[in-house]
Amino acid sequence: MIKLLDHEKIDLKALEITDIVDIVLLQKFQDNFAKGMNCASVTVDRGGNPVTQPSSYTKFCTEFIHKSTIGDRRCAESHHQMGLEAAKTGRPCIGNCHAGLIDFAAPVMVGGELVGTVLGGQCLAGSPDEEIYRKTAQEIGVSEDGLVNAVHEIEATKSERISAAAEVLFIVVNSLAQSGYTRLQLETIAKRLAGKFVEISATLEELASSSQSIMGEQEDLNQEIAQIGKFNAEIGNILTLINKIAMNTKILGINSSIEAAHAGESGVGFAVVAREIKNLSDNSKETANEISLLTEKIKKSISETVTHSEVTLSTSHEQAKALEDVSNAVQQIVHLADELDNMLKDKDEL
Repeated sequence: MIKLLDHEKIDLKALEITDIVDIVLLQKFQDNFAKGMNCASVTVDRGGNPVTQPSSYTKFCTEFIHKSTIGDRRCAESHHQMGLEAAKTGRPCIGNCHAGLIDFAAPVMVGGELVGTVLGGQCLAGSPDEEIYRKTAQEIGVSEDGLVNAVHEIEATKSERISAAAEVLFIVVNSLAQSGYTRLQLETIAKRLAGKFVEISATLEELASSSQSIMGEQEDLNQEIAQIGKFNAEIGNILTLINKIAMNTKILGINSSIEAAHAGESGVGFAVVAREIKNLSDNSKETANEISLLTEKIKKSISETVTHSEVTLSTSHEQAKALEDVSNAVQQIVHLADELDNMLKDKDEL
């Protein structure tokens, strides 16, 4: 079962031989190998369950040993022990099975982890001792003559040939497993790369959206600033009017002094001056009110300007964060590219 760890590495402890090896191809190789080397073979997963069909199994095993419940159990135990030894050493293990034939177990390793075992053998290294096989037949409850006849049908093979067969199976099947594991790693990294590119695409879209938002906020800010300029112009006009009023008030004050000097105690001219001063006073009050309203407008405009500025600043921060995310994603892609490069170099060196 293909399982990824937190750091997106393949969990070798959960990996099975069927995850990385083309079983159809393995079956063809196993069948042809068994015929060519005149030995039986089958491949099992890490739990001892067959993943291929048996190749070139002998009549001795299929029609007698495995037809007996005791014989089948002993055979399974023998294979299990040889498989443990092979996994422990990381090398093929060769030995005698419980029924007196020569068997071997070739471990299939990936990253130091056992993912399966190739079992083979059912061979003889010399002439069989009939008494041994008659005793075995009695123990497992099968025909003595039948088992003896079956063992004589097995051709004797030199022990060196059996060792060579185990070594060939070990090399080829482990090469298939390593190649499949490398392919799986490449597929995993490719998916991670695709995911990172999706993240980058989404971030870039977010940046584009943020840019449009900034442009809109900036336009609003410019309009507010232009409005402030208009208000300032109006204030300037009002101040000019106030200056004129002040000047007229001053002139009227001088004229009133002159008239007072001429009129003596009658003070008729003062009534006219008083009215003019009152009118000027009224105009000044209205002007002050207008100034007050304009001041409020200015305050409001400034407040809105500040608000827009804060929004723009916040958007800028979001853009900076988005750019940082893009940078991190790019760095991860570079790291993944380095991993791919190293994997390809390692594969070339094999």
